[in-house]
Amino acid sequence: MAGRELARFLRDRREDLRPADVGLPAGSRRRTPGLRREEVAGLAHISVDYYVRLEQARGPHPSPRILEAITGALRLTPGERRHLFRLAGATAPASGLARQVRPYVTGLLNRMPAAAAVVTDASYDVIAYNSLAGALLGPLAAKPNLARRHFLEGAARHSAEAEQFALIAASRLRRSADRYPHDEPLGRLLAELRAGSPDFVAAWNANPVIIPGHRVKTLTHPEAGPLRVNCDVLTVPDEDQQVVFITADPGTPADRFFRHLDPGAR
Repeated sequence: MAGRELARFLRDRREDLRPADVGLPAGSRRRTPGLRREEVAGLAHISVDYYVRLEQARGPHPSPRILEAITGALRLTPGERRHLFRLAGATAPASGLARQVRPYVTGLLNRMPAAAAVVTDASYDVIAYNSLAGALLGPLAAKPNLARRHFLEGAARHSAEAEQFALIAASRLRRSADRYPHDEPLGRLLAELRAGSPDFVAAWNANPVIIPGHRVKTLTHPEAGPLRVNCDVLTVPDEDQQVVFITADPGTPADRFFRHLDPGAR
């Protein structure tokens, strides 16, 4: 069954491509849509016979190296790449820590009335945010890393909320370290946190496993004072990123402050 699903997936992706998509000349009229099998094999630097057998569900289990080559040849998205590896019974190695935000995610941030929203990458850097988040959380452009802010730059300590975030951050950063062992900025961040924060070391050594979800926390704003807010996380799996929405319960001081900052909200 898996071999047939793999074969169908390869055929579908090949037929979706045009020669111009991969830098090939159009050439003569084609009897079938998409690329020819020999063109995909050439782009992947594998034999035509091997690729044909994969599409006919009679080939061997392809190695990760072959799967990476086919990923490039078929111009697969990160999600399609992971699906290809799953169909082949293999685990897709991490392709690199994504530090760019897709435009549709950025657009989402600015369509949320009375909500602050940030996007964080796998190292807890804020890589996009809306105007309300900037007003609420301070200089995100100058100090973008939420883990560094919490553990090293004077965030509140020794409270249930602080301990909860410490475990959440350690859990995510542990997963990131496993996925991106050669990412130098992530390695430097972890070294800073280990050297400068006993709280981080304790949370890391606890080896927590926490799934992103809903939590309530108190933010202290220099003008508005303590604000009780809700934090909800939406994951962007293809990029290993998280969108964090910060909202307030109706009628609370935080709600009034949010609406003061965002007069267009209803």
